[in-house]
Amino acid sequence: MILVTGVNGQLGYDVVKELNSRNIECLGIDKSELDITCSDEVSEYFFKLKPECVIHCAAYTAVDKAEDDRAVCYKVNVEGTQNIAKACKAVDAKMVYISTDYVFDGKGNIPFEIDGNIRPISVYGKTKYEGEIKVKEILSKYFIVRISWVFGVNGNNFIKTMLRLGKEKERLNVVCDQIGSPTYTFDLAPLLCDMSISEKYGVYHATNEGFCSWAEFASEIMKKANLKCKINPIPTSEYPTKAVRPLNSRLSKKSLVKNDFKTLPEWKDALDRFLIEIRG
Repeated sequence: MILVTGVNGQLGYDVVKELNSRNIECLGIDKSELDITCSDEVSEYFFKLKPECVIHCAAYTAVDKAEDDRAVCYKVNVEGTQNIAKACKAVDAKMVYISTDYVFDGKGNIPFEIDGNIRPISVYGKTKYEGEIKVKEILSKYFIVRISWVFGVNGNNFIKTMLRLGKEKERLNVVCDQIGSPTYTFDLAPLLCDMSISEKYGVYHATNEGFCSWAEFASEIMKKANLKCKINPIPTSEYPTKAVRPLNSRLSKKSLVKNDFKTLPEWKDALDRFLIEIRG
């Protein structure tokens, strides 16, 4: 039995779909079914269910809101993760913890290695990294998987926002100096499922292949959706946000290759398939 937290999010939704397609017994839950911030509730739930593995997709991900909502963000991303890890330890379950490119400071222009200089520059990034630390301290049977720029059919994301705005506006300003890799949850889910049934524990980076800026990503969306909206590339300095974003979100996939896991398809290919999927 594999337990998936955050089933109503983009990633949790696709992970459960993938496990079901493989006929692997699984259960997807959200916060209405289990409050991960309550240690007693988590412990009791795990002793009843006795999962063999937990794919922990649930998280506080409102990056800007987190700057003002620090206590709640910490409670979910750090204490919640600690509670899940302790419960995994108690029932001898593996844990797959979903982390983020935000654990890095975004300096430089080369891909960050898994053991690169960790220095988060936002509350969200700090809490996700503290979650990583808790997992490592408590468990030996864990996978920490850092992802970035996520999109999936179940929920809101950058592509859906661009499609909506592209129909309403003739021109859009989009930042051009933040570089990273989009990640399609439909492509990521099979990798997480492969990990969950393996014993190749450790830290991984998993995104679709290739790099782009947000402006390049937006331009590609407009082109492939046949929208006439023009993308105007601007520097981050002209688009201030409450939380500081990393300029460099490139992630090295060496650990995936080293452990014989498949890398994900190129991001433009993922975008093509996503657009077909949401058109129905």
